Amino acid sequence: MITPAVNTANRAVYPDMGPGMFEPLWYAVYANANHEKRVAEQLEQRSIEHFLPLYDSVRRWKDRRVRLQMPLFPGYVFVRLALRDRLQVLQIPGVVTLVSFGGRPAPLREADIHAVQKCLGQGNPVKPYPYLQAGRRARIKCGPLQGLEGIILRRKNRTRFIVSIELIVRSVAVEIDDIDLAPAS
Repeated sequence: MITPAVNTANRAVYPDMGPGMFEPLWYAVYANANHEKRVAEQLEQRSIEHFLPLYDSVRRWKDRRVRLQMPLFPGYVFVRLALRDRLQVLQIPGVVTLVSFGGRPAPLREADIHAVQKCLGQGNPVKPYPYLQAGRRARIKCGPLQGLEGIILRRKNRTRFIVSIELIVRSVAVEIDDIDLAPAS
């Protein structure tokens, strides 16, 4: 398959292409249930930049407890690619589609991906959380997560900071001290 180089002539030939046709952006890949890790392995083998956020979960089975690495966003793997290369992803077994709106793949905000990566990289307990549409937005004013914006939730005398990815209607929660928070601007 011949892919045209990025220049203004290509934009005249392909007038309907968006900003992600040639520039790599982050997209959410919707995968079959319980296939996220297999999809991530295939993406790794094909050298496609991807991100599968995982968290530790302790599951109790009949005779023992098992510690598992579970997807933070069940059903989703994130990929960074130019849309012209999307067929490489869509051909992977277990991939259903790229999350789209109006028939076009919708890119994620780079800040959303970085926020989740930053939360996972701090060593704080992170776990999936239901997406919240209502609640107070806040900004972390100090500490290792400084600058992140999200929604505040109080539960059992603890404060949780909710980071949401609006495109896929999913959120993650991280525990934080009230003193580190300020109202969002």
